[in-house]
Amino acid sequence: MRDGGERHPGAAPDNAVAVEAVRAPTAADAAGLARILPQLSSAPAPDLATLTRIATAEGTTLFLARAGGELVGALTLVVLEIPTGVRGLIEDVVVDEAARGRGVGTALVEHALAAARAAGAGNVDLTSRPSRIAANRLYERTGFTRRETNVWRYRFG
Repeated sequence: MRDGGERHPGAAPDNAVAVEAVRAPTAADAAGLARILPQLSSAPAPDLATLTRIATAEGTTLFLARAGGELVGALTLVVLEIPTGVRGLIEDVVVDEAARGRGVGTALVEHALAAARAAGAGNVDLTSRPSRIAANRLYERTGFTRRETNVWRYRFG
């Protein structure tokens, strides 16, 4: 276990998937995320300073998955208290194409759900494009149900 990271039960050495909640990301973490993030989004990858702000923000947990010491996945969990209760929100789930089918996404989601439950969340929401077929199957397999809702977005600029 690295300083600033929390090793979760079930994490194993070698090529097994190890997931940790990272509070003090390294330059290698930022570089690994920059390598895999384009597989999810065209948004620019955060630099180390931005990644550190994300990882240390109150209510935010950055989970990183590694196999053989290499970063192979990431997920961000936000837990917030609002007037109707404590809610969790999962964002920016990405698994390296080369590591798909090895349980990386499942491990990330299960760790995030456990952390949200421990923080008192009554539920956890996420969104996923319909074109992300494998990701949507993952969410169904891990117990998510599709909500009857509209998702609205307001863009600045």
